[in-house]
Amino acid sequence: MKLFTPLSLGDLTLRNRLVMAPLTRVRSGRDGVPGPLVVEHYRQRSSLGLIVSEGTYPSQAGQGFPGQPGLVTPAQIDGWRKVADAVHAEGGLIVAQIMHAGRVTHEGTTGGREVVGPSAIAIDGETRTYDGKAPYPVPRALDTDELSSVIDEFVQGSKNAIEAGMDGVEIHSANGYLLHEFLSPASNRRDDAYGGTPENRARFVIEVVKAVADAIGAGRVGIRISPEHNIQDALETDRADVAATYGALIDALAPLGLAFLSVLHKSPSGDLVQNLKSSFGGPVLVNSGFGEITSRDEALTLVADGIGDAVVVGRPAIANPDLVYRWHEDLPLNEPDQATFYSDGAKGYTDYPALAR
Repeated sequence: MKLFTPLSLGDLTLRNRLVMAPLTRVRSGRDGVPGPLVVEHYRQRSSLGLIVSEGTYPSQAGQGFPGQPGLVTPAQIDGWRKVADAVHAEGGLIVAQIMHAGRVTHEGTTGGREVVGPSAIAIDGETRTYDGKAPYPVPRALDTDELSSVIDEFVQGSKNAIEAGMDGVEIHSANGYLLHEFLSPASNRRDDAYGGTPENRARFVIEVVKAVADAIGAGRVGIRISPEHNIQDALETDRADVAATYGALIDALAPLGLAFLSVLHKSPSGDLVQNLKSSFGGPVLVNSGFGEITSRDEALTLVADGIGDAVVVGRPAIANPDLVYRWHEDLPLNEPDQATFYSDGAKGYTDYPALAR
């Protein structure tokens, strides 16, 4: 079964083609420092070919959730070093997802820091803050001359991940956060070089990825995208515009020799994803599950049929620390407890049982 064979992603060699999705679990406290509980959670899942960490903020203004870990302070870097050491001791690999929340946050979460985005357009809805639920604020549109400093934040966060012993980074350009906000015509109404046309809307993401690749080496850098996901008001409903925007993005990134492209899309075998895969020319990770859980049979088929080089899974990895063994042997799975996804403590985090062997 090809799903359980090794795979090279840039500078990384995976022992199987199952990848743990970046999963926000908000267990890192108000200081954003991953503690012993977080270390144990990732250690338990080290048999997966690659772990992508939960989204980590590269600046305090980029924090999206209470309890989210960062890669800013020395204590945060040291916390991630303990995670990386634990995963490596089990023979695993882990990359840090570098995530700036953009407008998907609130000053009650960022410690009073201003909420920013590509344009002054608020998300319709509420977010959780340290002081309870609150409506999303109208973000301040980033000035053109400010963008270089945001790029620097991504670069420094990536350098901090490498300093912490992580094997690389995944740049988060999906799910409605800052980089995705630049890609979407619904959230990006700019009239400068970073807005308007598909090529302009892709420009900032390209500059971020190039800068990170220059700083830590392209073979340790991946990018995650979610075209047509239509989440958190980063709407992409015009297929021609989507194809043009993401086509421009991938055409610019393909020559860099990145470690991987990770695509979240409900139809990974469709023309959109497969055209991007062809244009990218390097390893592509596919993630079909978000509203639905990816099954063993689907994962096997996605890799066997060449739809993706590896499969990214979320909830099966949450509930089954020994998912690779269970799927390899076609054994029953634990069911994920959704009520504990965003809670505190070990329950639903480190207490899912592994099977005796």
